[in-house]
Amino acid sequence: MEALTYAILNSKKKKRRVIITIVLAFLFAVMMIPTKLVLAKMLPGKSANTFSIYVDTATNSSIKQTKMITSCVVSYFKKEASVTDMEVYLAQGAPLDYAGLVKGSALKRLKNQAEIVVNLSDKHHREEASYMMVHRIRPLIQEKCEPLLKGTTIKFVEMPSGPPTLATIVINLFGDDTKLIRNTAETVAKVLSQTEGLVDVDIMQDDIYPHFQIIPDKEKIIRSGLSVEQVNNILYLAFQGMVVAVKNSKIQQDQIPIFIRLDDSSRTITPNTREGLYWKLSRLKLLNPMGMMIPIKEVITVKEVDSDTTISRKDLRNLVTITSECDMVSQVYPLLTARDTLIEKLSENFEVTKVPGITTYMFDLNLVDKKSGKKLLLRWDGEMKVSLDTFRDLGGAFIAALILMFLLMVVYYKSFALSGIILLASFLSIIGVIVGHYITDIISLVFAGTNFFLTATSLIGFISLMGISARSSLLLIDFSKALILKGVEKRRAIAISTATRAKPILMTAIAIILGSLLLATDPIFGGLGIALIFGSIAATAVSLFLVPVLIDNTDAICPIGEDERPNPHPGEGIKEHVTPDKLGL
Repeated sequence: MEALTYAILNSKKKKRRVIITIVLAFLFAVMMIPTKLVLAKMLPGKSANTFSIYVDTATNSSIKQTKMITSCVVSYFKKEASVTDMEVYLAQGAPLDYAGLVKGSALKRLKNQAEIVVNLSDKHHREEASYMMVHRIRPLIQEKCEPLLKGTTIKFVEMPSGPPTLATIVINLFGDDTKLIRNTAETVAKVLSQTEGLVDVDIMQDDIYPHFQIIPDKEKIIRSGLSVEQVNNILYLAFQGMVVAVKNSKIQQDQIPIFIRLDDSSRTITPNTREGLYWKLSRLKLLNPMGMMIPIKEVITVKEVDSDTTISRKDLRNLVTITSECDMVSQVYPLLTARDTLIEKLSENFEVTKVPGITTYMFDLNLVDKKSGKKLLLRWDGEMKVSLDTFRDLGGAFIAALILMFLLMVVYYKSFALSGIILLASFLSIIGVIVGHYITDIISLVFAGTNFFLTATSLIGFISLMGISARSSLLLIDFSKALILKGVEKRRAIAISTATRAKPILMTAIAIILGSLLLATDPIFGGLGIALIFGSIAATAVSLFLVPVLIDNTDAICPIGEDERPNPHPGEGIKEHVTPDKLGL
């Protein structure tokens, strides 16, 4: 190692080759990210033993119609050998966990809503991961079951690997004009549904449907000898039901309420038209004080109107939320495609400007309607927002670590050049981190059929490598300075220190690699393990080859001038092999 290092340092051509090789490797590694050879994601998919299915039918659907859709879904899963059992919750959400709380499972209480919990066999005893099963089954179930009832959406909700969010991609539309928000939301949802890699697109708002209002005619009611209260009570009693009396019991301390309502078949209006409603109401009659039976339809008016929709508010502003999930891809890339398409589509009717901000400028948009001048705010949220915030915070932590390391080295060495060398050597471990993810991605595609992403845990591993790689450079610089003080020629001192410290540097790298092998197989912390393994390899190569070249090109390592350095053999350089033992080190 000493002879190799000394030969490199004595040849300008070889030094130039080392520098060019490292620079090309760095550029190649960095270009892997924009060229999508290495894909970035917040956290990879997690194989779990359960996942949920959210069923939302049209807003005016009955619980019977919702049950029809859930039965279709359940019947399909009966064919899957990995499914042990299923739980169906009609008009309610499943028992709450943290993910369900964030995803709105607790808010499910309408007849058109249902949740299906699918329990699988243990992930260690089946070949197919849960996210692969969802990827395979989702289009089949949606194609088979959604057409059964118009307006039905079926969404697959997997257990999150990290912090749960409402959905992978969430778009909030804020504004005052309800109609404008609704129309814009439909445009946004259409763009998302046409974007490759995005599935389960849903607009979280009620459908507008016609319904009938029964309005008591007070003048007719009075002329018939009835009261408005009588009419209201009979209508409520027939269709909604009410307590009409109580019953006392010896075995019951409280009174038992007696609840009366028409049965399901009697309450069903067939056909579902104004005439069908009049015909149903003609069967209901009230007795007036004169003993006459008055049909209800004679004292009411039926009016067809549009339904009222639920108003959602956030930060004291009305909003409509559009959600979407990613199918085996990172949310970053389809999101960038969808953003460009959205800007193009919305520019037809709106003046579109970007919202200032570090993480919002790329995505959040201010919209001003060209005709009415009304304003909307399009704000991105969900796992994408968490990813941006996380990578921003990790990037800030990385920059802070670099600055603190540089200042500490400047204080210690009194040299900006040596501090810069240590900092550069530490930063270049990113070559191994990115290339390692590329190699692992190829292996993962061959054996598992899935991508291996550069994740937040990968960046944590890269930041951790900074201190380890800096330590290797410090060993070389300190030992080289000590040799020079003993009278060893500069390049020979660098070569000796590199050869002497190569073994502990390699042993440190091997220990890190062996210790990280277990992490590399973990579905969540795999990125951390790969970053430590391949980053250590790159950091070791940089420390043993590039750092000696950079040290040789600076005079900061020499405590005194070249001519003033003491030489035990005046007139000639040191030709014998000098070891640390001979120098008393």
